[in-house]
Amino acid sequence: MVNSKWEKLGLMFVVMPTLALAACGDEDENAEGGTDEGSGSEEVNYGEEMGYKITGIEPGSGVVASAEASTEEYENLEGWEVVTSSSGAMATALGEAIENEEPIIVTGWSPHWKFQKYDLKYLEDPQGIFGDEETIKTMARKGLEEENPEAYKILDQFEWTPADIESIMLQVTDGADVEEAAALWVEENADKVAEWTDGTEQVDGTEVELAYVEWDTEVASTNVVGKVLEDQGFDVTLTPLDNAVMWQAVSEGQADAMVAAWLPGTHATQLETYGDDVVDLGINLEGAKIGLVVPAYMDIDSIEDLTPAE
Repeated sequence: MVNSKWEKLGLMFVVMPTLALAACGDEDENAEGGTDEGSGSEEVNYGEEMGYKITGIEPGSGVVASAEASTEEYENLEGWEVVTSSSGAMATALGEAIENEEPIIVTGWSPHWKFQKYDLKYLEDPQGIFGDEETIKTMARKGLEEENPEAYKILDQFEWTPADIESIMLQVTDGADVEEAAALWVEENADKVAEWTDGTEQVDGTEVELAYVEWDTEVASTNVVGKVLEDQGFDVTLTPLDNAVMWQAVSEGQADAMVAAWLPGTHATQLETYGDDVVDLGINLEGAKIGLVVPAYMDIDSIEDLTPAE
């Protein structure tokens, strides 16, 4: 497989928080009108420690757009900012914060290896800004079915589970090469792969190009599908692109397909813009989710537990 490189912008950043403790009064103070009836409690202003910043990924992604909307819709997030970067930079910042047991809020999604590696939780979203569970769909260019029916059928029959994709993502985050991890998964899941290739015939070097966004999920899924197509005799090119450019490439026929369309929320804007010019091949993975994610050691459970910027 050929992996063509497109220029991408990444921003690395580190959040350096300071711990603030609220002192509690003693029994005499309480008896004289203090506010604490017991021995007192620790109060932590996570927003102040994090500079009222949410660590985001690529600008224009659906989870970033939803996070930005949350800062507008939740009154307690007044003054908060979503700092965009890249999915890799977000994961690095998350890992560094957890290593130091510091507070951090990231724009998150699942399936993702971070939920296997770290003890994390989604913050509850009472206003439903991030929507319900999502699905990942396969989209193809118009004309692919007629011009390349074998590839079209494999793409149309591609479907797997979060457990499938996370097993590959874990190998990669542990240091495995993604192409090797994808090849191993294909080898160990021959029965499932046979369902994808059922009714198709081998080809001899027919070219096919898959576009994808460089999220860990889409890197894994695209490499797996690419390997399956390669084993069927295709000359496969995998092209990493920005969200909008990925959709545009398929809609204009510059790429043949993608298995990376997160709907209905994450890629809603792209679907509205390019949906009429692509062919929807249906769901390839169910149970996806987006939202604000924090380490489990942070003593908050809901977006509404956060406080406005001071």
